[in-house]
Amino acid sequence: MTLSELYLALLVGGTVLLASIAAARAAHRVGLPSLLLFLGVGVVAGEDGIGLRFDDAQLAQALGTAALAVILVEGGLTTRWSDVRRLLAPAGVLATVGVAVSVVVTAAGAHWLLGMDWRTALLLGAIVSSTDAAAVFAVLRALPLPQRLTGLVEAESGFNDAPTIILVLVFSTATADLPGPAALVGGLLYQLAVGGVIGVLVGRLGAAALRHIALPATGLYPLATVGFGVVAFAAAGAANASGIIAAYLCGLVLGAAKLPHRAATRSFAEGVGWLAQIGLFVMLGLLVDPSDLPSAILPALAVGLVLLLAARPVSVLLCLLPFRVPWRQQAFISWAGLRGAVPVVLTTFPVVAGVADARKILDIVFVLVVLFTLVQGPTLPALARWLGLTRPGALRDVQVETAPLDVLDADLLTVTVPPGSRLHGVAVFELRLPPPVVLTLIVRDGTTLVPDRDTALRVGDELLLITTPGTREAAERRLRAIGRRGRLARWLGEHGSPEPEPEPHPDAQPAPDPAPSARQPVSVRRPVSVREPPSDRGRPARRQRQRSALEQSERAAARAE
Repeated sequence: MTLSELYLALLVGGTVLLASIAAARAAHRVGLPSLLLFLGVGVVAGEDGIGLRFDDAQLAQALGTAALAVILVEGGLTTRWSDVRRLLAPAGVLATVGVAVSVVVTAAGAHWLLGMDWRTALLLGAIVSSTDAAAVFAVLRALPLPQRLTGLVEAESGFNDAPTIILVLVFSTATADLPGPAALVGGLLYQLAVGGVIGVLVGRLGAAALRHIALPATGLYPLATVGFGVVAFAAAGAANASGIIAAYLCGLVLGAAKLPHRAATRSFAEGVGWLAQIGLFVMLGLLVDPSDLPSAILPALAVGLVLLLAARPVSVLLCLLPFRVPWRQQAFISWAGLRGAVPVVLTTFPVVAGVADARKILDIVFVLVVLFTLVQGPTLPALARWLGLTRPGALRDVQVETAPLDVLDADLLTVTVPPGSRLHGVAVFELRLPPPVVLTLIVRDGTTLVPDRDTALRVGDELLLITTPGTREAAERRLRAIGRRGRLARWLGEHGSPEPEPEPHPDAQPAPDPAPSARQPVSVRRPVSVREPPSDRGRPARRQRQRSALEQSERAAARAE
């Protein structure tokens, strides 16, 4: 490549990147998953549009798999361990047994409706049975849903890529008869078990190294964190295990560890994840030939309807029945099985393997992903409200970011007061933050102000607080509690646990605080909050009110005499 060709490639690449970022902004404003517009940018830039030619399926397979690894590392880093640790069993069943059920039901529909032979039908069923982690993360994290529900769908989307990739490889590369069930299950268990072990081990090694090794620059910590995820992916692949599951679990372990510069690491991981998504979807848009897509519309509709209305609901019902998940949540999970880049990337495997009708499968899957993402993505908020899982304008928890202040051994918390939050109107002294937490600055309407004890918070305020590592969790709980129930949150039974507690009946009396000797350790099923230490804030005002009330009663008694 000459220097002029390099300049041209960078110009085209930078332009496509900026166009994709603008498309992401537009998709967010209209409520569409951004992957659709990324795919559209790729199609427009392709042969039938601007004229960029790209038809190397093998290169697309390699780059797509690497991009999926980065996306899953980012997904693991940004997923809270407290949200998924109790959901590993149902998510694991959905990602294995649920995938198998979905493959069989979808393959049966493709065989009977489209006349496909069983091998091609099973291959197509395996390709579309995986929910897409990038699409799920992008859509669900914008909805005020119960964290148990969101965590279950996110964990499933992170785990089910590995089984589907294994099945697609088996159906694509089997030259004669397909392997028996015992061999298939044995290979699947090996890849999942070994990949999971490698991911956890690399994650723990990375967490220990990053905690004990002082790097010379802050920017190296995010690079090292993502690098450990990539190492886990590559190590598992070298061991013929699942690199996808290793990458996700490594990111999950690193995200749960108390690492230095966590805010910078998370921001960097999100940026890298967005770059991987943009590159992946644009590349897949370049790979398809738009002139071949109209003939795939009817087959895609048939397979998609079987998947959406039969395969997905049946798999969810069978897998979650033993876990007593409410039917409303099961219905939402069935509809929230979004497809995205993963199925389109998986179509490159049969193309590279030379499977008959592989290009036809690529076109069907591409159209299916576009059409049903248009149907499912925008309707998820309305479905959640209709099922009673959330309400219009429901309160979202305040988002707290942490920046380390290494010299002071302190953390800087940044909090934004969201619309609908009951932090609105609360005075600073009414926060009763645990000492030595201090609210140092408020950014309001583009200007800054130093608050005093009587300053009232407003929606849209950005708060800057300084706290110590020992009191950070208590401060976050206090802010969450007031944001949910107001200044009397403690007396209303709200203690700011990461998962919102159910609101008591309006006629119920608030339960008194337990005696110190009766406090229990943190429960796995429902965290017990840290009791707030006593504070002197507000006592002068209370004393003044008490003196005024006493003086009034004395005057009334004197008049009566």
